[in-house]
Amino acid sequence: MGLVVDAGIVQLLVSAVHWNPYYARVLSFLAAATATWWWNRQHTFAKRDSGRSLWSEWLHWMLLMAGGAAINYAVYVVFLYLLPWSQRWPAIAVAAGSVMAAGVNFGSARLLLFKRTKTTS
Repeated sequence: MGLVVDAGIVQLLVSAVHWNPYYARVLSFLAAATATWWWNRQHTFAKRDSGRSLWSEWLHWMLLMAGGAAINYAVYVVFLYLLPWSQRWPAIAVAAGSVMAAGVNFGSARLLLFKRTKTTS
């Protein structure tokens, strides 16, 4: 789901609004990371608990996703640099970066944020 949000927003900003693909990616990442936080807390980690308030949990999520984002953005930049045609189709570069960062993002979320099983009260 994050890939769809990320790639969709970056492609829209580059194609329709004529944003620079490097700057567009910053906004698309923030939107995608927020969407994946919501999805993961509702579905993937529904039986797990962060022990944090919503705001604190979101902020912690965003900080944890920074590691994956660095990998993701580096692959994205390499794609745009080595394959100039991808600047017109940045969604393809987003997908390549997302594949490379997915494991880091899931692992950090599972091991560092949603590490406790929810208790029934």
